[in-house]
Amino acid sequence: MLPIYITYLNRFDIEAAMLTDAEILSAIETSLAMQGRGETVIEPRMHLEPRAGVEGHFNVLRGWIGGEIDAAGVKVVGDFVDNYKQGMPSEFGVLNLFDPRTGKPTAILDASGITDMRTGAVTAIGAKHLARKGSKVLGHIGARGTAYWNVRLLDHLFDFDEIRVHSRRPESRNTFGERLSRDLGKPVKVTDDWRSCVEGADIIVEASRLSQPEPILKTEWIKPGALIVPYGTMSAVELSLTDIMAKMVVDDWGQCKGGKFGSLRAHVEAGKLSEDTLHAELGQIVAGAKPGRESDDETNLFWHRGLSLSDIALGHAFLTKAQAMGVGHRLRYA
Repeated sequence: MLPIYITYLNRFDIEAAMLTDAEILSAIETSLAMQGRGETVIEPRMHLEPRAGVEGHFNVLRGWIGGEIDAAGVKVVGDFVDNYKQGMPSEFGVLNLFDPRTGKPTAILDASGITDMRTGAVTAIGAKHLARKGSKVLGHIGARGTAYWNVRLLDHLFDFDEIRVHSRRPESRNTFGERLSRDLGKPVKVTDDWRSCVEGADIIVEASRLSQPEPILKTEWIKPGALIVPYGTMSAVELSLTDIMAKMVVDDWGQCKGGKFGSLRAHVEAGKLSEDTLHAELGQIVAGAKPGRESDDETNLFWHRGLSLSDIALGHAFLTKAQAMGVGHRLRYA
């Protein structure tokens, strides 16, 4: 057997080969279109909850993308709420890529940053197709890693006049607001409560970190014609949320309809979000198979749980750029 080598990109390599905002959005939008055309395979995510006496779990995401990417991938990402107490991010991830014809491993990437970036990109692309074109006010709940890229990539597309952010811990939300203001070059309003953050906003993103479901975000606060993107692990929205929606869109119905985690789990179990009430998967809209927003009057919802396809597509983009730059490590596998 000939020698087998794996390309390894650690966090420093990812930072060295950093993609532009436009490159991140392009990679993810292309993969969504491929999903919409049926050129991918995605398996619903699985969870591992170790009995380690802490609040946290692992997500295992699996998928395959054809075309020039031509790779199968598995990402394992830990989600541990109290990591901040040890000065660590709540999420650590590793992406493994494989040759889909032989099963040969081809690459291992630090996926912590990739997880944040691809999540923000999916949020932004969802808004591109489902929010009003003239959206100028963003209300964002949550300040974890993915939150930064939500706001950054949304602002890249919409150039907001007003950005409001809130999270449970004052030190977290204040630091978050300061970082965004510095990086985006515009004021960011840090609010002390949920209502002042989201009421009247054109786009609302709910990425909270609740330990158990609690309906903190009230349906009555949502402006007619707004887009709401709830993707917290535990539900923070009222059961009535789906009643006001013109269109409900998800990233992948297979993984949204099952599993114990997810902000709209109660809505699925109650039959409010089902195959009958679902408008489309985002990939179908990006591919042109289903319409996105069709009028300014629509109040729309986009729920995404996270796509393995997005991880694979962004991982491939980083590998391509890193190779061109001579960045990364070549490891002997066999």
